[in-house]
Amino acid sequence: MDEYIDIVNSSGEPTGKTALKSEAHKNGWYHNTIHLWLYTSKGEILLQQRSHKKEIHPLLWDVSAAGHIDAGESFINAALRETKEEVGLTLKAENVQKIGTFLHETNYGTIQDNEFHQVYIAELKIELNQLIPQPQEVEALKLVSFNEFENLLKHSETNNHFIPSNTSYYIFVLNTIKDHLKS
Repeated sequence: MDEYIDIVNSSGEPTGKTALKSEAHKNGWYHNTIHLWLYTSKGEILLQQRSHKKEIHPLLWDVSAAGHIDAGESFINAALRETKEEVGLTLKAENVQKIGTFLHETNYGTIQDNEFHQVYIAELKIELNQLIPQPQEVEALKLVSFNEFENLLKHSETNNHFIPSNTSYYIFVLNTIKDHLKS
């Protein structure tokens, strides 16, 4: 789906301009996305397998829910919307915590992806089988323990599981969730 998004500069500051997502990717214009990571109180993280229909990294495992922020939409509303759309989970803003912003600059052939990931976490309080994956975006969902997450990540160069270039980002998310559960 090609939606209008807000364009920001290379420092993440709003420019006041909007463009179609496809134009932003074609021209390498900076913009915001949300990433929402769901975890359980038992020390598990929900992973989403990207749909086989995706142009970028099909069938690899990644963030629980993610997407572009519509023009004029707040980060938190985008996080709540994308989570509902992609995995059928309704969250409340007060149950979602922002943990950081990460700049992602990567070229995928015709796509120059210059995105600021606005990263959030929230506790998953329902069973995995109660989630409803969106077929166009999500191939499958699974919960992995922190140890399994670390092991899969350690071998991501060869196991075709995670996006290898995102290793430091994944480690940050994992450690932040671990710290959050300790407090």
